Amino acid sequence: MEGIGGDNGAGAAPVNQFWHDVSRRFQYFLDKTTPHAVYRWIGSFVVVLIYILRVCYIQGFYIISYGLGIYLLNLLIGFLSPLVDPEMELSDGALLPTKGSDEFKPFIRRLPEFKFWYSFTKAFCIAFVMTFFSMFDVPVFWPILLCYWIVLFVLTMRRQIAHMIKYKYIPFNTGKQKYGGKKSYASSSGSRGD
Repeated sequence: MEGIGGDNGAGAAPVNQFWHDVSRRFQYFLDKTTPHAVYRWIGSFVVVLIYILRVCYIQGFYIISYGLGIYLLNLLIGFLSPLVDPEMELSDGALLPTKGSDEFKPFIRRLPEFKFWYSFTKAFCIAFVMTFFSMFDVPVFWPILLCYWIVLFVLTMRRQIAHMIKYKYIPFNTGKQKYGGKKSYASSSGSRGD
């Protein structure tokens, strides 16, 4: 009896080692792409374009696209939401500032940009692979799915924007003040012509 259990463990060790090495190498490349956000998103939009071309060429798999759209909407809400929702948690911890006199607290996302990008790209890759299996090609009238998704998107984003206005936070860096550092007085006094 002991010999049977021992053989399974010995046979599985090289397979486990192989998958461990593959996952480490994959994580290494993911870590290397972290500072290159623009290139990551360009690559993701190439994957999106390939998926769209495949769905348009086949003229099917609309239910996959609808499910993908719902998942991406969920990711977007997580990306636009603060880590600590002031509406849900009434704590003494780090809440968003609501008055001009409040101390500055940086906006921390519930879903960071890198995880948003990774989940976004992975979702499109999985959806692309699913288009190769006919069992996922459920016949549906796609304009109804599209209209329903648009209504869902508008209602969800309206609620999210109302939340942003109520608690006065902007999840993007555009239009925010930036620290310019100390101004040098030596350069202004040295430019005199006396």
